[in-house]
Amino acid sequence: METVSDLGTRSRGPVVQALRRAGVVVLLLVVVAGGAGLLGVRTSEATAAGGGYELTVTYPRTARAGLDAEWGVDLTAPPEGFGDQVVLAVTSDYFDFWEEQGFSPEPSAQTSDATWDYLTFDPPPGREFSLSFDAYVQPSSQRGGDGEVAVLVGDQRAVSVSFSTWLAP
Repeated sequence: METVSDLGTRSRGPVVQALRRAGVVVLLLVVVAGGAGLLGVRTSEATAAGGGYELTVTYPRTARAGLDAEWGVDLTAPPEGFGDQVVLAVTSDYFDFWEEQGFSPEPSAQTSDATWDYLTFDPPPGREFSLSFDAYVQPSSQRGGDGEVAVLVGDQRAVSVSFSTWLAP
């Protein structure tokens, strides 16, 4: 005795078949993009020059929650050098979605106001200064943010650069 003999066959229309095929193609594209590393962290650089300084910020243009991402600053001083200190101002809320492990080198002083984190460093020998930020994106983060880094000489900005990080779902 056959139990499916009384069930009719149902014809699938061309629209349903096209939708299924499109779904399979989209799924395949996502799998291929993930396998090729296109859905992970993407790093960019933003560079500006001014006041005799050249500033480059390396930042994650695209990142994902829970992943390590590169963020750092490279700064070239004018021929007369850095002076007594290197002072960087970084927009405070940019670091809100990071789980910080620390800066290298560590700032000799650090302060903040409602908008900026001020990082003060002892000047390196020569004209080259590099700062790296060891951090990963907080696992619960859903949104990235915009940031800006400025080099301060006294109370004045010598040079600044803006950047933006988008967090992929």
